[in-house]
Parts: sequence; structure tokens; C-alpha cells
Amino acid sequence: MLHEWFYLVIFLSIAFLLPAAAILIAGLLSPRKTGKIKTSTYECGIETVGSSKIQFKAQYYLFGLIFLIFDVETVLLFPFAVAYQKILLFGVIEAVLFVLILAAGLAYAWRKGALDWH
Repeated sequence: MLHEWFYLVIFLSIAFLLPAAAILIAGLLSPRKTGKIKTSTYECGIETVGSSKIQFKAQYYLFGLIFLIFDVETVLLFPFAVAYQKILLFGVIEAVLFVLILAAGLAYAWRKGALDWH
């Protein structure tokens, strides 16, 4: 019994020590030159005009979340499409239920006006 836990302890110690060692080595070997130009903000080489602290509508984030949901849907449904001939009835019902849940979420977002771009 102890022999089985030994492999787990080795795996977990490597999983924690390897990233810690990489961070430590990067911190020791990285250059430490600082200056006004190096610490200034840089974005596409263009100086900002006006205040950069503006509020975005929450609708932009809702669009992003809805896109992410349907992007994940395609990733999760692709294995079903590839192995459709080998899937049992339970797998088909599960995929249909998954699509119906996502369709209900889309209908809810649509009804709440999250997809109206104003």
C-alpha cells in the first residue's frame, strides 16, 4: 500500500518543485536594468489621447461569454460528430440534451436583450 503512495508523492513533489525552480532560476538570471523608458506603458507604439480609464458596457462582456459558450459547445460536440456511428442511444440523448441546454441559454440571453448591439 505504501508503495502505491510513493509514486504519488514523487509526482506531486515534481509538480510543485519544477515550476518553483523555473521561477527561481528566471528571477536569478533575468536582467535588472530599469529606467524611465523601460517602465513606461507601451501599446502599439501610439501614445494614448485622453483618459484611458473609461467604462465599457457590460454587453461587450456578455457577447464574449456567449461566444465562449458556443465555442466550447463546438469543441465538446466534435467527438460526438466523429464517433456518431459508434455512439449508443444514451450518447445521442446526452448530446441532444447538451444542445438543448445551450439553446435555452441562448433563448434566455436573446429574450433579455443581451444580443442587441446598441
